[in-house]
Amino acid sequence: MQLTTHTDYALRLLIHLASKREDEPATVQDVAARYGISAHHVAKVAQTLGQLGYVHSQRGRGGGLELAMAPDSIRLGEVVRQTENLKILECFGPDSTCPIEPACRLKGILGDALQSFLAVLDRYVLADLVTNRDELRGLLVRR
Repeated sequence: MQLTTHTDYALRLLIHLASKREDEPATVQDVAARYGISAHHVAKVAQTLGQLGYVHSQRGRGGGLELAMAPDSIRLGEVVRQTENLKILECFGPDSTCPIEPACRLKGILGDALQSFLAVLDRYVLADLVTNRDELRGLLVRR
């Protein structure tokens, strides 16, 4: 399974916001520069995370991005569920046209695998990803 770029960038943005110093501003442009990724994509991700309640954005001078909740209350599995399309096969949706779906065992097996994947992610929170804040900040120098 491969996560989409949107989810990848969402997790990166959350890691950045959780690892930065309180007095350090976090703008879309700054995050994009530090990761070497598109500011346009970071803006879309920030908007999604804002709509989901994970990130708060302040416009204007002195504004920027910040976490809207504590890092120990952001479950990784929940972030992935909310940012990913977890319909891994056509038959996982309501409009399946697969003729063998009624007898197919693959859907159940893949469903179990997906649930196991998410269960592992559910064991971790954002705070678990930033216990090495100093090291992360050292690596996220402006490019």
